[in-house]
Amino acid sequence: MHELTKTAPSPRPELYVATEGEFMGWQTWIRDSFENHIGPFWHRLEADGAVRCAFRVEKKHLNGSGNVHGGCFMAFADYCLFAIGRNALQGRGVTVNFGCEFLDAGHEGELIECTGEVTRAGGSLIFLRGQMMAAERLLFTFSGTIKRAKWKSPPQPNA
Repeated sequence: MHELTKTAPSPRPELYVATEGEFMGWQTWIRDSFENHIGPFWHRLEADGAVRCAFRVEKKHLNGSGNVHGGCFMAFADYCLFAIGRNALQGRGVTVNFGCEFLDAGHEGELIECTGEVTRAGGSLIFLRGQMMAAERLLFTFSGTIKRAKWKSPPQPNA
């Protein structure tokens, strides 16, 4: 079991707030098994109201060349879409469009940070964009669209 799924000291059971370490005070969602497996990814609200997301690159995030795997960048960007757009979303949603540009490599030990913005929030669709940095290096830019969704219970396996 992933360490973050053991407890969730929050009134929202899907949200975990770190109480120690490098990301003390930052939040992460624990309802997503895939993100729990490859993360943890973190987000927090800045003083100016902007959302900042981050993760520390570990060996598990690297590809065969020793750089952050492109799929890791894309998964983190998808996490960031929902963190950046959560006030506009006000509930659950699904990613319906995603585009990205790989600009530089990330390396083990680096802190990868992401900022972004909601460019438009309509009745059912939210449009966003963001960028990832390691210190002053721009690594990755992305844009995406989230569709507000009514959540159904998943089908039971072998039912």
